Amino acid sequence: MKNQCKQLSLFETFNECNQLLLNDKPKLLQLLDEYLDLKSLIPFSFYTSYYNVLGCHRKYSLWSMLSIFLLQKIFGIPTIALLRIFLQFSKELREFCGIESVPDDAQFTRFKQDFVPQLEEMFHELVDLTEPICERIDKNLASMLIYDTTGIETYVAENNDKFLNKIIRQVKASNKGKSNDHIHNIAYSRMPKVSSVNDEIRRMYANGKFCYAYKFGILTNGLGIVRDITCFDRKFKAENPELELEVMEDNPEEEKTVDDSKSLKPVISNFLALHPNIKPEMFLGDTAFDTYKIYPFLLKECHFKKAFIPLRKSSKAEDIADPAFNESGWPVCPHDPTKAFKFKGINYDKTRTRLKFICPDTHYKGKNPVCYCQDPCTPSREGRTVNVPINRDLRMYPGTVRDTDSWSSVYKNRAVIERTINHFKEPMGCGNPKTRNLATIKSDMLLAGITQLITVILADKMNDYELIRSLKPLIA
Repeated sequence: MKNQCKQLSLFETFNECNQLLLNDKPKLLQLLDEYLDLKSLIPFSFYTSYYNVLGCHRKYSLWSMLSIFLLQKIFGIPTIALLRIFLQFSKELREFCGIESVPDDAQFTRFKQDFVPQLEEMFHELVDLTEPICERIDKNLASMLIYDTTGIETYVAENNDKFLNKIIRQVKASNKGKSNDHIHNIAYSRMPKVSSVNDEIRRMYANGKFCYAYKFGILTNGLGIVRDITCFDRKFKAENPELELEVMEDNPEEEKTVDDSKSLKPVISNFLALHPNIKPEMFLGDTAFDTYKIYPFLLKECHFKKAFIPLRKSSKAEDIADPAFNESGWPVCPHDPTKAFKFKGINYDKTRTRLKFICPDTHYKGKNPVCYCQDPCTPSREGRTVNVPINRDLRMYPGTVRDTDSWSSVYKNRAVIERTINHFKEPMGCGNPKTRNLATIKSDMLLAGITQLITVILADKMNDYELIRSLKPLIA
């Protein structure tokens, strides 16, 4: 039987949220009242900026506006229109937010567009505030820094399926008899690089499809708690001109890979400068960051102890560090290159650090190694030993050894950033904005990050660390 997919309407979303509140209203609001002191988390400069134009006689206080947005993200209310309906029909929520009437759409929009720098400042202060909490939860996971990029698709004509289909039909008409892959590559090359309404909304190849989006860089730790949100806007690109790429019209996936790898250095550098007290030890990224320039930057300039980046498989001879080593950097048997040596640990001394590998046919009798190779390459009874300096090739030996159980155990944590990005886009409603205004979209992403960080603080105060990513279990 085929799975039946159900599309939820706005009415169903509102009804579900309303039922959650009514069924568990005391627990939810009492917990927020008891453990959330939002006023103490707002930077003083935010108060100053909010009241310096109209003074203290604003109809809706800064605390009230932030409380409304916080509840929107907690409940996962996707649009401002639905949020206003929710507030109008819920007296309890209006009382919780300290409002008698509901702000109109324009007030919400102006708030998002006018106070982006202040939301950024609040976000970064919460990052510093939550770092000790993350270390108490799991110091090892808190020491990881994971990076990925994502695109927020905007409300433009180019994102309509009809736009691409029209180009494909035109290409097919003029290239009859050619393969579909060839036709799609031609169609890609004919798509404009930027949207007709805004040149900051750029063509991207993300999640296996073409789209026009604003691009963001996201950093999380191994717990999936956001550490940084960087928008690749006009200001960021002006400060980092190396991000402007030559379009690779025949290879959209390669274009994305190069784009991601070039964005890493400015994002990491800015993050470490903003948070000097946060000293991550391990970097995790996907194959897009496997370039020879990345490893010295991470391990020497940023002082990461280890970098977990899978190698991009290539048939080029220059991508293999040494003919006596396999593509993962392991020494191989001189008589049989398919047999890799066995990793036996790291040797430390005063002058250098080396990785120890032993012959694949060497086994231990008690504490004594004995080589059982039928055609030994050394007269030593213990068999051949290879000691590799850890800085011999930072790409092959990025502070750790590839293809080990330890490597796999650490690298699997990279998946948490995908879950965090998806949580921001779907439950928190940032992924399908009905706007093309960059300030509004950027504010939405920052508010999602602020909500997650406040959730970490609440979970710590309640001593319930299962809630660090979302408060939804409290209202389920």
